[in-house]
Amino acid sequence: MRRGKLLADPAKLPAILRTPEHPRRQFLRGLGALAGSAGFLGYDLRFANAEPPPETTKLTLFQAEGFGTCIAPQYLAYELLKLEGFTDVRYVKHPSDTQLEQPELLVAGDVDITLSFPPHDITSIDAGGPLVVLAGSHSGCVEVVANRQVRSTLDLKGRTVLISAFGSDDHAFISLFAKYVGVSPQDINWVVHPYLEHLRLFEEGKIDAFFATYPWVTELRKKKIGHALVNTATDKPWSQHTCCLIASNKKFVEKHPTATKRALRALLKATDMCANEPNRVARFLADKGFASYDTASEMLRELPYNWRDYNPEDAMRFYALRMHELGMIKSTPQKIIAQGTDWRFLNELRRELKA
Repeated sequence: MRRGKLLADPAKLPAILRTPEHPRRQFLRGLGALAGSAGFLGYDLRFANAEPPPETTKLTLFQAEGFGTCIAPQYLAYELLKLEGFTDVRYVKHPSDTQLEQPELLVAGDVDITLSFPPHDITSIDAGGPLVVLAGSHSGCVEVVANRQVRSTLDLKGRTVLISAFGSDDHAFISLFAKYVGVSPQDINWVVHPYLEHLRLFEEGKIDAFFATYPWVTELRKKKIGHALVNTATDKPWSQHTCCLIASNKKFVEKHPTATKRALRALLKATDMCANEPNRVARFLADKGFASYDTASEMLRELPYNWRDYNPEDAMRFYALRMHELGMIKSTPQKIIAQGTDWRFLNELRRELKA
């Protein structure tokens, strides 16, 4: 599988940060050389300076092409990760580099840490995959959009609903939403097409409903096409739980505990920036081509990027229980949490970041 392209030239970094290994003194000097950037990004280096350098300076993340703008913290974290000592930050792009989803890439060791949805994470853990959930990022980035003939989630029975694959996140989410109101997933007419075709097929009237994320949600609203059956930013009980987790590979965490904590800190701080500096983040997303400025601004106003307000263990328990009831997984929620979560780093960072 091809790796994503390096997004910045390491030769432009301070020389001390280009060395293969970082003795502690050299590492601290390297951080000092980036102090100006830290101030610009509002990044407090006191905790980073008090820790050993990361065991590896390489880090690989996931990038969605044409969808998934809601994982903005993952893209915004690029500069913050450099401040944490990662000089070689790469992104594996979907679908140009790979057809695999984030949890599958984590299990394969092709990405080191990423934002991802609970259903796919839980499925991977249930199957015995070496995936470990470390924290939650935000909530609300999932909607089920339908045409006028489908007035509520109850009306999904017998309707044509588009998914990217059976067992995918969109299939799992819609099944859970339907079951919650008493509609059996077996009574839905599922059709499978590549994810990037969903919006076109909906606009052409070939499907009745589909799973939508940003920037599609805002595009549909602007065109006044469809309406939301479920909005996880506003509809309980879904809005009460984080829908985007931060997960890693168990081997990576065991081998690189300091790097894991540093990477998680960068992602959580990037999430804070989404909440506290939406205009600035919207400009970043627009400049990078992820979405228009207006679309990004609307998303950042609507989504609760307040990771401090959510308990990721509650989200794991909530989704695992409903997946277990539907027969999607064999493990109990307690087993999923015991085998596939590690809250040590989050607990430390809550104290450091005064959460």
